[in-house]
Formats: sequence, structure tokens, C-alpha cells
Amino acid sequence: MLQLRPNCECCNKDLPPDAVDARICSFECTFCATCADSKLAGKCPNCGGELVARPRRPAPKLARFPASAERIFKPEGCRADE
Repeated sequence: MLQLRPNCECCNKDLPPDAVDARICSFECTFCATCADSKLAGKCPNCGGELVARPRRPAPKLARFPASAERIFKPEGCRADE
């Protein structure tokens, strides 16, 4: 089950479970669409994988299967010049 992490690893923007601009790789590294497109060119800086739209969990399922509260913030790995 996806963790649905709560923030962008680059800019720390909040990404609630229903965020349409959340992007993830196959390891669930999480970024906002702005950082994924402008800084990362659609490529995860951690694993090199493709960043794709994160699925949204239906609201009724969030009560039983809540999103993660663990924030991961690594701005040093998200420079536009890399």
C-alpha cells in the first residue's frame, strides 16, 4: 500500500492525500509537480526512476488506511543545475 507521504522532498510543499499535483517514483519518493517538472525533469534524484502522478486514495479508505505523517525533506538533492 502506498505511503502517501505528506510533502515534497524538494520544496517541502504540503501534499495531502488528495493532491492532484503529487508525483512519485517506484520507491514512493514524493515531489510536487512543479519540482518534478522544473527541477528534476521527471526523474527521481534518489533512484533515477520516472516520476508519475501519485494515485489518490478514496476518502472513505483514508480512515482505515491513513496517509503517512512522516515528512522527508532533502532540498540538497533537488538543485535545478544537477
